Amino acid sequence: MYFFNSLNKLSFVILATVGFLLSSSVTADENQACIDCHQEQTTQWQKSDHAKSMAIADKQSVVGNFDKQTAEHYGQKAYFYQQQDKYFVDISYDKKVQTLPITYTFGHYPLQQYLVETEPGRFQVLPFAWDARSKEEGGQRWYHNYQNEEIKPEDRLHWRQPLQNWNGMCADCHSDGLKRNYDIDNNKFDSTFTGINVGCVSCHANMNGHENKKKPTKIAQGGWQRTAGESTAHWVGEKRDNSFMDQCFSCHALRAPLTDGIDPSKKFLDQFAPQLLQAPMYHVDGQIKEEVYVYGSFLQSKMYANGVNCIDCHDQHTMKIKIPDNGLCLQCHASEVFDKPEHHHHEQGSDGAQCVSCHMPENTYMGVDDRRDHSFKIPRPDLSEKFASPNACTTCHESQDNKWAVNLLKSWKVKPRVDSKTRKDFWRLQQGQSITLEQHLAIVNDEGIDVISRATALQMLGFSTEQLSHQLLKPFVEHDEDLLRLAAAGTASLINPGFRAELLSPLLNDELAAVRVAAARSLMDVYIPDSDKASFKKALNELIFSNEQSSWRGEGHLNQGMLSMVKEDIVATEKAYLKAISVDPYFDSAYSNLAELYRTQGKTNQVVAVYNKALKNIPTSAVLHYGYGLHFVRQKQLDKATSLFKKSMTLSPQEQQYAYIYALAIDGSGDTVKAIKLLREMVNVYAQNQQLVELGLSLSQKAKSRVDFDYFMALR
Repeated sequence: MYFFNSLNKLSFVILATVGFLLSSSVTADENQACIDCHQEQTTQWQKSDHAKSMAIADKQSVVGNFDKQTAEHYGQKAYFYQQQDKYFVDISYDKKVQTLPITYTFGHYPLQQYLVETEPGRFQVLPFAWDARSKEEGGQRWYHNYQNEEIKPEDRLHWRQPLQNWNGMCADCHSDGLKRNYDIDNNKFDSTFTGINVGCVSCHANMNGHENKKKPTKIAQGGWQRTAGESTAHWVGEKRDNSFMDQCFSCHALRAPLTDGIDPSKKFLDQFAPQLLQAPMYHVDGQIKEEVYVYGSFLQSKMYANGVNCIDCHDQHTMKIKIPDNGLCLQCHASEVFDKPEHHHHEQGSDGAQCVSCHMPENTYMGVDDRRDHSFKIPRPDLSEKFASPNACTTCHESQDNKWAVNLLKSWKVKPRVDSKTRKDFWRLQQGQSITLEQHLAIVNDEGIDVISRATALQMLGFSTEQLSHQLLKPFVEHDEDLLRLAAAGTASLINPGFRAELLSPLLNDELAAVRVAAARSLMDVYIPDSDKASFKKALNELIFSNEQSSWRGEGHLNQGMLSMVKEDIVATEKAYLKAISVDPYFDSAYSNLAELYRTQGKTNQVVAVYNKALKNIPTSAVLHYGYGLHFVRQKQLDKATSLFKKSMTLSPQEQQYAYIYALAIDGSGDTVKAIKLLREMVNVYAQNQQLVELGLSLSQKAKSRVDFDYFMALR
C-alpha cells in the first residue's frame, strides 16, 4: 500500500499483505467499552477479515499445517513444526539454517502469512505462506510468495530485506493505533499499537464518552429509488455525506504515508499522498494492473460519481457483500433489463451471466488472492486492440482474441461506445503518444471525466510542455477538488520560478497535508518572500518528516537526498544517498543517483566505482545497466554502451525506454538496418509504444526504406 514520491521521479513498491503484538491487553482498554454496549455489531465484526488481520500465533489463530511440513523453492527451504504449543520454522538458503519462533499470524484467507522477529523490534514476513483455500481449489499447501522466480538473499524482495518488513510496509493497516516509532539514526523500530487487529477504533476513532475529534458523518435521510421507466436507481433524499470513505481509503489505496500511523479522525489526503492512474500500475484505459487496491479504480467509476459508497454493497461490520450473486447489483439495476440473456448473452445462472464477471474482472495477487476491479467498466475489446489492455471477454475465453470479441459484440448488436475527444486524448496520453498543450488542458478541464483521471492528466502536463503559464495553472491551485489542487501543486515545477511562490503560497496553508507537502516540494528551488517563510518552513518540515517515515527503506533517504540536491547541498545529498544504500543495499536507484551526483562533480573514477559495486550487488538491475551505458556514451565508448543497453532491455523487457535507447545506440554504431529490424520486433510488445513508432519512422526515412516507413506509419 506504499509508494514514494521523489522530486523528479515517482518510484513505488507494492507488497503482499503482510504484517506483530506488542500489547494485546490494550485492545480491551479502547474497544471494550464498544463491545459492552454494541454486542450485535461486535458479533458481526468477528466474522470479518478485519477481526483476523493479525493475531498471536496460537492454536486458535494458526491455520497452516505445522505438522513437520517442508516447503522448498529454488534452493530455499523451510521446515514448519510445533513444540509445546509453540510454532517454529527452520529456514535455510543453501547451507545456512536458522530456527525462528512464529510470533504472529497475518490474515487468514485465502492465505495466511507468518511473522518472525529477526532482531529486537523488527518483524519480517516469511517467504512461504499457507494457501488456506480448500484442496479442491488448489489450497491446503505451503507456497512461496514469489512462485515463479528465484529470490536470492541479494535480492531486494528477499524476505529479510526492508520491502518485507512488517513495521514499515504493512503494520498500520492491520492493527489499531499503530505507531512505527522508527529511529532513523540507528535504523531500529520501537513500534506499538493499541489493538492487535483492525477493531472499532480503526474506523470510528477513540469514541470514549462518544466524543470524537472528527465531526460524525451525518446519515442522510433517503434511499435509492427507481421510478417508472428507469432501469437504474438514483438517490432520493438528503445529500449524502460519503466522507467516511476516507477511513476506508487509508488502507485500501496505494499511497505514500505523510504521518506515523493512521488517525481515523483525519482526512485521507491529510495523511497520505495517493498514487494516481499512471503506468505501470494501471492499464491505459484505467483498469487495474499491479496491486493498487481499490481507491484508484473506484474513483473512476460512475458509482462513485453518483454517490454510491462502500457500505451500499458491503456490510459495515462483516465487510462481506450484502447480497450474493447478481442480487447485489439488482438492488439498483433493474433485473428485467440487466439480468436477462438479451443483456449479458450468456446462459442464465452461468458464470458468464454474473454481473461481476464482465464489469468487475479479477486480478490475482499474492499467488492466490483474486481481487476485483472496482471501476465497473464495460468490456471494451476494441480498446484492447488499441492499447493491449485486458477485457473480460478474452480473459474468460482464453482461446479467442480481441478481434473475435469485437465481432461477437457486433453480432449481438451491442451499440458501440461513443468516447469523447478528451477521453480519447487521455488514453493517447496514457499510451505515451504526444498531444498538444491545448488538448492536454482540455482533458483537465473536462468535468465529464472523473476527477482522478483529470488529476492524473494534470500531473502529467510535463509530457506536453516544458514550461507552463501561471495563469493556466491558477484555476486548479484554487480548485475545490482536492485531487486537482494536489496535482497542481506537483505540476507547478513547470511554472517560471519568478511566479511560482506567489502562485503556490496559498497551498502552503491548505487544509490537507498532501497538498502542503507537494507545494513545498515545488518551491524548494525558488525565493520565498518573508510573508510566506513561516508557512513554507512548516510545510517543508512536514515534507522532511514524511521522508523520515519512509527511511527504514531506501526511498526515504533517496527523496531526502534529492531535496538536498535542489538546495545544492552536495555534502548532505551524498550522505543521504550513501545512507539509502546502507539501509537498503539492493536498491538500485540509490546507486544510480549517487553515480549521477559524482558525474555532475566530474568524478569519473567514482562513477565507475559506484556502478561496479552496484552491478556486483545487483547484477539483474536494468536501471544500473542503462545508467552505466549512458556513462560510456558520454565517454564516447559506444560499443560498451550498446552491450549494456541490450542487457537492460533483456532484463526489463516491459520498459520501452530501454528498447528505444538500444535501437538508437545500434543506429549510432552505423547499423541503421539492424536498428529498424529491432524496432519492428519490439514495437508491438509495448502498449505505450509511440516513442518507438516515431523512431522507426525517422530511421526508415534515414535508410530510405518505404516498406519500413509504411509499417511504422500504420502504427502511428
